[in-house]
Amino acid sequence: MTADKLYERVARQLAGQMDQGLYRPGDRLPGVRRLAHQFGVSISTIVQAQRLLEDDGRIEARPRSGWYVRAQAWPRPEPPAISRPTVKPVPVTGQELVLRLVQAANEPDFVQLGAAVPAPDFLPTRAIQRALAAAARAGGANLATYQFPPGSPELRRQIARRMADAGCQVAPDEIVITSGCQEALILSLRAVAGPGDVVAIESPSFYGLLQAIDSLGLKALEIPTDPATGISLEALELALEKWPVRACALTANFSNPLGGIMPVEKKQALVALLARHEIPLIEDDIYGDLGFEGERPQALRAFDETGGVIYCASFSKTLSPGLRVGWMVPGRWREQVEYLKYVTSLAAPTLSQRAVADFLHHGGYDRHLRQVRGAYARQVALMTRAVGKYFPAGTRVTQPRGGFVIWVELPGQVDALSLCQRALEQRISIAPGPVFSASGKYRNCIRLNCAQPWNDTLDQAVMTLGRMAEASLVL
Repeated sequence: MTADKLYERVARQLAGQMDQGLYRPGDRLPGVRRLAHQFGVSISTIVQAQRLLEDDGRIEARPRSGWYVRAQAWPRPEPPAISRPTVKPVPVTGQELVLRLVQAANEPDFVQLGAAVPAPDFLPTRAIQRALAAAARAGGANLATYQFPPGSPELRRQIARRMADAGCQVAPDEIVITSGCQEALILSLRAVAGPGDVVAIESPSFYGLLQAIDSLGLKALEIPTDPATGISLEALELALEKWPVRACALTANFSNPLGGIMPVEKKQALVALLARHEIPLIEDDIYGDLGFEGERPQALRAFDETGGVIYCASFSKTLSPGLRVGWMVPGRWREQVEYLKYVTSLAAPTLSQRAVADFLHHGGYDRHLRQVRGAYARQVALMTRAVGKYFPAGTRVTQPRGGFVIWVELPGQVDALSLCQRALEQRISIAPGPVFSASGKYRNCIRLNCAQPWNDTLDQAVMTLGRMAEASLVL
C-alpha cells in the first residue's frame, strides 16, 4: 500500500470514530505520537491524515492546544439528480461566452474558476522545462523538421505502453499524435460524420465537444446522464431507435463537467450497444489518469471487439496545456485520420513530442501523477466544503472521484449567465451551465475549476459567489 493510500485510510478510520461518537464535537483528538502508535504508522502519516480531515471540515487546529473535532462541520451538499434534457437533435447554440471564459485564464488578476486549466502549482513545470531543454540539445537539426502524421515513433511507443494501464493493448503504429485532445475530437468527428448528421452526447457535456459539433455543422442529441455513473443506457437505446444517430461521443472516466465514472459493467454494455447498432463511439479519456484512489480505470476501448471505438486523450490536464500534445487511436479510420491531421495542421510540435517522450521514458510522469492525484482530491474537498459553507441552502454539488472540476446546481431562481457576468465584473471567472448544453439548458448550474491553490483570495472569491447567488434569490 502506498503512503498516499495509507494516510487516506487513517483519515477514514478517524472519521468513522467520530461518526460513531468516540470523538464528539468539541473533543480534542489524541496527540500525533499517540495516534501514530494506535494506528501503527509514522507521525508524518498522521499529520497528512489530519490535514485531509481539516480539508473536509471534520477537525480544526487550535493554537498551542492541538486538533479538535469541529463543533459544526459544514455539511457536504447533496449531489444533483440525473439530468433531464429534451432528447431531440438540435444545432448547438449559445457558445459565444466560452472564449471570454478561457481568455480569463490568461489574466493574472482573475480568480480562475471558469476554464478547466490547472494552475502551474499542479503541473511539473520545472521538470517539463528540463525535458524541453534536453530535447532541444539532443534534437539538433531534426527539430527544424515536421514530425508528420502519425507522429514521433518514440512518443507513440511510450503512449502504447501507458495505454496498457487503461486495459488497452495498442501497437505504436495504431496511434496518431495530435495537437491536444480537442483536435483529436474534431478529427474523429470529421472521420465518421458529415454536415447535418446527429451525434449523441452526455448532458451536460464538455463545451469543447459542443463547439466541435457546431463548427462541423453537426447536430447534438443530448442524452440524460447520471452525475455519478454517466450516460443513461436506457435513454440512449431509445434515442438510437428513434433518431438517425451517426456517432456517439462521451467521457466515461471522470467526465467533464459532472466528474462521474461509469462502472465496468456499464462500459461493457455501452460498447456492446453501439456495436450492435454499428455506431462509432468517440471516447474522450483526458481525465483517465487523474483518479483520486485505486487503479487507473479501464477505457471504453478496452471492451471494443469490433474496432468501433475511437480513443482520444492528451497531456494537457496532467503535464502542460501549452505543450499541445494529444493522441488518438482511430482504429479502422486510421488512414483517414492521418490524412485529415495532415491537411488540418500538418503535424504536432516536434520539440513538445520529443520532450514528452523523454519525460515518460524516465518515469517523470508516474512520479508526478502520484503527487497530483492526492492534491486534486484535497482541492475538490476544499471547494466542495466552501460551496457548502457559502452558497444558498438547497445547493447541490457533484462528488467526483477524479479530475478537478465540480458541477454546482443552485436553487432554481439563480440565473447562471447573470451570475457569470457579475462575477466577471469582480474579476472572478466561472463556467455557467448553459454552455454545457446544445440548447442552453442548466441555467441554474455552474462548473468550478478546483485546480487552484487554496488561499484567502480563493476562499474570498467563493464567498463572493455565494453571496451573489444568495442575493439572486431575493431579486
